[in-house]
Amino acid sequence: MNLPARSELSFRHYLAGTTGLTAVLMLLGVYTAAAGAGLTCAQRWPLCDGAVFGLFPADWMSFIEWFHRLVAMVAGFVVLGGTAYAWRAGLSRRVRGALTVATALLPAQIALGALTVTEYEWLILTAHFSTATIIYGGITLATAWAFTDRVRPGAARRATLAATALLPAFLVLSPRLLFVYGGGAQVALYAVGLTALAALCCATVWTTVVRRALATGLAAVVLGALLVLGRQAFGTGAQLVMAGGTLLAFYLSFVAANTEAPSGGSRRRGVAHSGSHSDD
Repeated sequence: MNLPARSELSFRHYLAGTTGLTAVLMLLGVYTAAAGAGLTCAQRWPLCDGAVFGLFPADWMSFIEWFHRLVAMVAGFVVLGGTAYAWRAGLSRRVRGALTVATALLPAQIALGALTVTEYEWLILTAHFSTATIIYGGITLATAWAFTDRVRPGAARRATLAATALLPAFLVLSPRLLFVYGGGAQVALYAVGLTALAALCCATVWTTVVRRALATGLAAVVLGALLVLGRQAFGTGAQLVMAGGTLLAFYLSFVAANTEAPSGGSRRRGVAHSGSHSDD
């Protein structure tokens, strides 16, 4: 990054906070849908069903939907601000690119969010959460790239081990495997899944070992697809796919965590960073 040390650190923390805020927004969306609050604003958007010309909620259920919209608005401005700053400060091409992709998807995400209220169709709901997952992935990657030259040796392996440890919990929480798939179970599933996805993204970016990057990157793609699948109506077939996909992601993470770095030579996938970390 081409920033003074204090500004650089502050922006890194800003990106980390943006990643956390985006995850919280997605969890709010999961809870809103699970609680059946998505249509409680009289099926209107952006207005609701309460006072001041429908700007505010009328009861607790409509408050859930209203609050989700409020956090979504705040998160959108936070992402937009981070992207504008990244370009103005001339940050790395990867950070700017990842944030630009996330920002470019915001208008579509806003439109899909409105349609989930006014139309509420399966295809729209799926597209809405798929777009949210891509935005979250882009912000997470931007954050990981921003911290690349600050992470300590072995950070990639520790991130991989964290994902490997979280994936069995993700399997246990899978829809209707052991628990009734109510609001609490859904939020727990996605809290675990989003954390594991962030760990896999960081591991992919931070590793110096090509095979480990391929394994964690593929595991991240599989997990992202499972997060989208978890928003669907569930039968036996979907349960099997969910379980099989989770086991595949776990296997890839386990293999990556136990992949040894080759001795000697350049192990970096592309550009070298001065003072960069090393695996193992």
